[in-house]
Amino acid sequence: MAGDSKTERATPKRRKDERKKGNLLISKDVITVVSLVGTFFVLKTLFPQIVERVYTFFYKAFDYAQTTTEITNDFALEVFRQVLLAFFQIAAPVILASAGLSILATVAQTKPIFVTDSLKPKFDRINPLQGLKKLFSIKSLFDVLKGIIKISILIAMLYSFISKSILSLSRTVQADVFPSSVLLLDMTMSLVFKICLAFVAISVLDYFFQRWEYERQIKMSKHELKEEYKQMEGDPQIKGKIKDVQRKMAMSRMMQAVPKADVVIKNPTHYAVALKYDLDKDGAPVLLAKGQDAVALRIIKTAEEHEVYVLENKPLARAIYATTEINQEIPGDFYGTVAEILVHVYKLKNKKIL
Repeated sequence: MAGDSKTERATPKRRKDERKKGNLLISKDVITVVSLVGTFFVLKTLFPQIVERVYTFFYKAFDYAQTTTEITNDFALEVFRQVLLAFFQIAAPVILASAGLSILATVAQTKPIFVTDSLKPKFDRINPLQGLKKLFSIKSLFDVLKGIIKISILIAMLYSFISKSILSLSRTVQADVFPSSVLLLDMTMSLVFKICLAFVAISVLDYFFQRWEYERQIKMSKHELKEEYKQMEGDPQIKGKIKDVQRKMAMSRMMQAVPKADVVIKNPTHYAVALKYDLDKDGAPVLLAKGQDAVALRIIKTAEEHEVYVLENKPLARAIYATTEINQEIPGDFYGTVAEILVHVYKLKNKKIL
């Protein structure tokens, strides 16, 4: 159906729900490139210290080999300790840098989050039809194309590197070890740096594709938007029922206040207002109830049943209805007219107004 096609951008709530499910925008190529480039620069920076530590290790190893004639448990433990120490001194900074940069690149894309939904077993993951669908999806085709581009770039760079450097490499055969090693290291670092730059460009492309694909996946249909609106704002029918119940409750409270009124002024059936004046509490007469048409008739009937004085005054009933809310004092413009009515009512009931 047309209403079910996903054509609308995801709402903030949809994005939040997808995030809770573990469906996040993330480019693995960005993580790989950040880790690769960072590790490359760490190696380049720490290379002198690494060479020194390797030299120290081999120096100790040859020293042990020359001075030791018998292999004992203590000797074996010492050698093992030296091997571990050399490994951690050489590899630990590189490993920690690589792991730290990978975590940093991941958190930068996803923000700190911990989800368990992705750990739950889902049978659709082993569904062959779902697997075939993913196999021939746009994402899979893009991954294949990206892999071909990566391999092509590597082959082209290696070919260019070898073709341009073959003469220099041939000369290292007759040169001393140290200058040859320095030359090879510089050439290798230059090659790795160029590869890193190419992969950075690919990772940027991959990030924008993953972003586009993510936005496409979480798009919503018009029906889903309506359902979400109902969940957030409440179903209009339910809200209407709630308002109806509230209206009835307010009406019930208002009708319960009519018997306490001193007078009800009507017009004669279209409008009705119930007023009360308490000398000790009120600065002016207070509107206890008001109504129009059927509600007005109910107010009049309730007043008559409880022997509340009912008076017909069309302009006054209409004016108080339009200008005064329930439990509010009437405006000063009506003080004189209402005072006369209340005096008349109090005389009938033998009640003092002052």
